[in-house]
Amino acid sequence: MRYSRYLIPTLREAPSDADNVSAVLMQRAGMIRKLAAGLYDWLPLGLRTLRKVERIVREEMDRIGGQEVALPVVQPSELWNETGRWKVYGKELLRIKDRKNADFCFAPTAEEVITDLVRRDVRSWRQLPAMFYQFGLKFRDEIRPRFGVMRAREFLMKDAYSFHADDEDAGRFYEVAYQAYQRVFERGGLRFKPVEAQAGAIGGSFSHEFMVLAETGEETIVACTQCSYGANVERAECLAPRPGAPEAPKPLEEVHTPNMGSVVEVSAHTGLPATKFLKTQLYLADGVPLMALVRGDHELNEPKLQTASGAALLERATDDQYRSIAGCDVGYAGPVHLPRWKDPKGQMVTVRVIADRSLEGLVNGLSGANRKDYHLANINAGRDFQPESYKDLRMAVPQDPCPRCAGLVEFTKGIEVGHTFKLGTKYSEKMNAVYLDAEQKSKVMIMGCYGIGVTRVVAAAIEQNHDDNGIIWPLALAPFAVEVIPIEVDDEAVREAANALYKSLWEKGVETLLDDRPERPGVRFKDADLIGIPLRVVISKKTLADREVEFKRRDQPKAERLKLDEALERLVDFAAPASSPPVAAPAAS
Repeated sequence: MRYSRYLIPTLREAPSDADNVSAVLMQRAGMIRKLAAGLYDWLPLGLRTLRKVERIVREEMDRIGGQEVALPVVQPSELWNETGRWKVYGKELLRIKDRKNADFCFAPTAEEVITDLVRRDVRSWRQLPAMFYQFGLKFRDEIRPRFGVMRAREFLMKDAYSFHADDEDAGRFYEVAYQAYQRVFERGGLRFKPVEAQAGAIGGSFSHEFMVLAETGEETIVACTQCSYGANVERAECLAPRPGAPEAPKPLEEVHTPNMGSVVEVSAHTGLPATKFLKTQLYLADGVPLMALVRGDHELNEPKLQTASGAALLERATDDQYRSIAGCDVGYAGPVHLPRWKDPKGQMVTVRVIADRSLEGLVNGLSGANRKDYHLANINAGRDFQPESYKDLRMAVPQDPCPRCAGLVEFTKGIEVGHTFKLGTKYSEKMNAVYLDAEQKSKVMIMGCYGIGVTRVVAAAIEQNHDDNGIIWPLALAPFAVEVIPIEVDDEAVREAANALYKSLWEKGVETLLDDRPERPGVRFKDADLIGIPLRVVISKKTLADREVEFKRRDQPKAERLKLDEALERLVDFAAPASSPPVAAPAAS
């Protein structure tokens, strides 16, 4: 491709609203242009890289027996009502009406649609297992789109869904898909870590996120330094603390705490450490009041609470609801003598209480007294309050031991680029996706789900691979492998040598960009560094006089000289890893 005929509108300065490295560099490098909040045009250079990611993913999905389909992006509400997600998915679901006033949504995911397809056309155990995948646009109406294509409203995603006769086969295939995902990111030249994760709105019993490691990542990863354990901080398990020194229970005592609603304020007033506090937060769990309790030096983990509560919809109580449920302002609620609550229908309801397991066996603790400006001291678990259960509800902290081997953990940053789920029968049971087994008995299919954010992979690769001058593409994802820059474009000998090398590289299958623009060398070198092509070859009168070219890798600081008659072979050898490895035929099911 000749630069002069290719649309690469590089920018010297980043747009003012670009809020992370990849958003800055993708726009400066002429890969994308912003159309509206969370909506982007993909220009030719960016689209080439997007397609590189797509190709790798497609090859690995085909390798494990995936069958590619294309599903509608506009989906009828009836399917979403079957699973109950129409009402609970939230405002990220873009709901639309057609001319007949029928309800539809713009797909953020495709569990309902693929399950509907399979229940209509897969009927026998002989057709299982089966895995179907697609590349398609998704839309999630983010309240604050940010980080360029990293958290855009519209994005390209590969989503795959597997269907199985039993849990054993679903577990076997989950491992197959897990290994395929590792190959995808290894082939992309990315440093990554798979971690245990919350299933979120997709649901299911178990999931892994695949994190590209980057200091600019918005996700926090908890990883053991001594074993293979890793988890998203939202999923990271926290072990129950060791019992403290024996302490005699004291009688309850009300403490006056005027205008002191925080642990810090009350701790300073009473002299008690934060570890003695029961910190409270009120929620509505499917409309029923729920009080969550964690120790005063810990923070509540809402995804863990949602799992522990079993609620489909968990909403934090408003200030008014706080006063209605606990009879006091925020900061003064507690689990002792918690009043019953009158629901909107006038029925008296007992407030649910779930406590973090660090509070089990608590002696002489302190929490709100359920009236303004007062707290209760000497609260004892079992004597003064009894939660319905003790669960792991808190956020992990760096001092926590590894939940697998008790070794040291470290907190790092990452960018989620893939997610795998064990769905079980969450969708198939509600939608009656059944098959006939060998005895002709009807059974519900077991499902798995596997997603990769294709656009996010592009951005994550930049977040992980850049310097002050621009992008440093991994070879497998680079829009071009080689950039040839003739210095004196008007010199016939220089021009002919550059054209000959450019043509020979393409004939050998090496994707090459020829910068034939009549710009100053400095401008072209800056653009080459900005767009991040892995190999740069400079041809000039000076190099030709020695029958040489100047050769520089984008990830190395210094250039070297190559003999002109050796350059082609060296460049082809270097670019060879970018070609696809042999793809094995899918294993028989």
